Amino acid sequence: MKFKNIFKNNTRMTTENTLNDEIVDPTPIENNEIDSDALDATIEERVEEISKEEQLTQDLASEKDKFLRLFAEFENYKRRTARERIELFKTANQEVLLAMLPVLDDFDRALAEIKKTDDNILIQGVELIQEKLKSTLVSKGLEEVEIKAGDAFDADFAEAITQIPAPSAKMKGKIVDVIEKGYKLGDKIIRFPKVVIGN
Repeated sequence: MKFKNIFKNNTRMTTENTLNDEIVDPTPIENNEIDSDALDATIEERVEEISKEEQLTQDLASEKDKFLRLFAEFENYKRRTARERIELFKTANQEVLLAMLPVLDDFDRALAEIKKTDDNILIQGVELIQEKLKSTLVSKGLEEVEIKAGDAFDADFAEAITQIPAPSAKMKGKIVDVIEKGYKLGDKIIRFPKVVIGN
């Protein structure tokens, strides 16, 4: 009898313990689930914040890059237009100056002929007019190409119109005579000097 009672008590205790365990255990599990859900939500929010921050950082870097590229393009444009403007100013008068070169040539020929006479007043008058015209054209950028008889012939700076037998061995391949003067505007030759070279 006693043995049966003990067994009954043990069974009851085991059953009660099991029931108590079942009642007590679900609460911590639920609390653990709530905590892990909250923790997961917090982690997700932080990941979202980090990804938003990274996205904003990338957007800022992209906009900075666009700005720098645009600024560089604008600087290049400014330099290019300034260079083109300078070139335009240098060569703007080219056509007018080219049209004036035959007048200069005529003055040179006229002065050479007038110097054959003894009329000093006429020579001085023509020289003054010629110098005034030359100084005006020089102020607009015109320069004479420096070349004279005895210089070595260079096709980059002169145009050979004919060859003649060289008067001496030293004059072979050199300029014997300058037929027409050459002129340049800045660094650009606008009319090559016409020369005769010795052969």
